[in-house]
Amino acid sequence: MQYSEGQVGRVFTVRIDDGEDFIREIRRFVAAMNIQSGMVHFLGAARNATLVTGPKEMVIPPTPRREEIFGGWELLGFATIHPGVEGPSLHIHTVAGRGIRSLAGCLREKAEVYLVVEAIVTEFVGISARRLPDEKTGVDLPVFDRALP
Repeated sequence: MQYSEGQVGRVFTVRIDDGEDFIREIRRFVAAMNIQSGMVHFLGAARNATLVTGPKEMVIPPTPRREEIFGGWELLGFATIHPGVEGPSLHIHTVAGRGIRSLAGCLREKAEVYLVVEAIVTEFVGISARRLPDEKTGVDLPVFDRALP
């Protein structure tokens, strides 16, 4: 187990509008505000999006199982922010629902907003972390400055 300790810094409320790409816009906001580490809580809806809903088989490294959603799905989600190889790296998970169907997974690639997505972005200060590619798992993992003995 690894960890890092810090405090809450700035807190922002963000509105992402109909037709915009939630993932692109929240990354753009995080970069523009120079947020190194933090979290995002969000709610709203998506016209279409891609979710990774687990592995195709439980092996390491995993092959992601992707689900496409279309037609106005409600979203409720959470993301972590850490510096990555190419700037801010966000790990975004969401629950998506439409009618009596629901999915949960990692929001990837693109998520086109339907009407609005509201987000609360909370900055962490004093955290020593980076999200780096992990050879064993094949995914980008956070790496912290401390470990429990």
